[in-house]
Amino acid sequence: MKQKQNNITIQNTTRYKKIPSRYYFQRWVNLALAGQRERTEITIRLVDEAESAKLNQAYRRKTGPTNILSFPFEAPVSTPVLGDLVICVPIIIKEAKEQNKPLLAHWAHLVIHGILHLLGYDHIKNKDAVIMENIEISLLQQLGYANPYE
Repeated sequence: MKQKQNNITIQNTTRYKKIPSRYYFQRWVNLALAGQRERTEITIRLVDEAESAKLNQAYRRKTGPTNILSFPFEAPVSTPVLGDLVICVPIIIKEAKEQNKPLLAHWAHLVIHGILHLLGYDHIKNKDAVIMENIEISLLQQLGYANPYE
């Protein structure tokens, strides 16, 4: 059975050119949304630290850049738009190095993590974090990547 193609828009606003190809983003989005009944639309915006910090302050009241922000789209009518992911490219690169992880695996983890947030998962409470992490681990395993929490 052919997997449904979710519609993704990628906006690279950074000077970074060595980012994953559209193929990888599409693969990660489709995998994370495989259990969804409807085809979905997501925008993935790749930003620098300044834009990430500005958005993090405005929407989360937290100072400084962060690796990923998820903005679920809530409309009064039914729509295929799930939301937006804002990914800070230099943070992703820095974290992968610091954590000694393959860069592509870290990208996959954070895209999947962000999509789970768009679907309503969170990790504020420990029991919710365990559920979310287990889903991430399972999906990343399907891609051939190691457990990102080890």
